[in-house]
Amino acid sequence: MADFDPEKFEDKYANYFPELQQAYKNAFNRMNDQYDSQLVHAIDQQVLNESEPFYEGDGEFRVELPEDPYDRVTGVLVEEDRFEEVLEIHVEEIERELQRVFGFA
Repeated sequence: MADFDPEKFEDKYANYFPELQQAYKNAFNRMNDQYDSQLVHAIDQQVLNESEPFYEGDGEFRVELPEDPYDRVTGVLVEEDRFEEVLEIHVEEIERELQRVFGFA
């Protein structure tokens, strides 16, 4: 585990890319085990690949999503309410994994 430096997180892809990949991968694996894998893959590949994690302070992270995430998903039939529910849970998993990977949880 890397020592976390909030200032270095400003350039997160240069300084913490392996940790970010690990957090997203851990969240994906957990979601894939618990929810419709086709939907989880679609969210991962078509929404979360354009997301951006931010450090909020006090060990908290926030994942910012691209605009209109439901409209980005193709190849899977899902009602918008169900999509929003699974996406929200997936984002929460990523935020928890970021806390864990960076030693806050």
